[in-house]
Amino acid sequence: MRAFPPSSPSRKPALFTRRHFIAGFFVSTASLTLYANEIGRHELEIIERTFYIRNLPPAFDGFRIVQFSDIHLEDYTEDFFLQQVIDRVNALTPDLLLVTGDFVSRGPLAVEYSYAAASRCAELLRGLACPQRYGILGNHDANVGARIVRDHMENNGLPLLVNEHVRIERQGQHIILSGLDDYAYGEPNISLAIPEKPDAPVILMVHEPDYAVNIANHRRGPLVDLILSGHTHGGQVRIPGFRPLALPPYGKLFPEGHFRIGPSIQLYVNRGIGTVGVPFRFNCPPEITVATLRPRPN
Repeated sequence: MRAFPPSSPSRKPALFTRRHFIAGFFVSTASLTLYANEIGRHELEIIERTFYIRNLPPAFDGFRIVQFSDIHLEDYTEDFFLQQVIDRVNALTPDLLLVTGDFVSRGPLAVEYSYAAASRCAELLRGLACPQRYGILGNHDANVGARIVRDHMENNGLPLLVNEHVRIERQGQHIILSGLDDYAYGEPNISLAIPEKPDAPVILMVHEPDYAVNIANHRRGPLVDLILSGHTHGGQVRIPGFRPLALPPYGKLFPEGHFRIGPSIQLYVNRGIGTVGVPFRFNCPPEITVATLRPRPN
């Protein structure tokens, strides 16, 4: 009889090695980076919200305000993406359109680069169809040059409210729209932006949402019904279950969404269109907000 050597114990191949881990890590990182840059950054989301406003005139019941913010042309927002935003906004046929600052970025390049971006941004925004449209300055705009950015926008049909207010008319009734100068680089003046004795609800635009605390503590703060802000980009990168990884100064208290401050003030923070720092968005898509006004029950 032929003898055979004793068989060795069978050995299953390793399912997961250090090499597999390293390769998987780099593939996952590359895939996530590609998604955040090419898909997440352009995955535009339309958010619909209803805001109940005290003493809302009957003519404004159902009034629709469309808001977007933080374009940051061209760092890193491309012309084609801003045009997509404009097309989506026009399709919504708002009653009032508001842009809450940071049309451009003050980045590492020469400031003349930002001047050219402001001109191009304003020309693209001429394509907005809503006849009632206003904006405010953001911290990047004020840093680039408030007068230059404002002139470009207003010469192309987008008035900016800087410590001032206007009446928005509808069927013989009105609401009051106010806008503050940028908090970081400007000189916001609440007493100029908010009338002393408003005869209608007040909607206030302010770029940095944390400044809402200053407004609430001001003697005219209780006169404000709704504050609309941007600035935070929602954090740009959000890991589920955690707060945003990075929020800018004056944007740490209210990262995104709907808040109440005190008994009467509502605050809404739009996630913005563009990005700064890195051209990434993850779990935090760019946003167009549709705000519908309704009378608050007594």
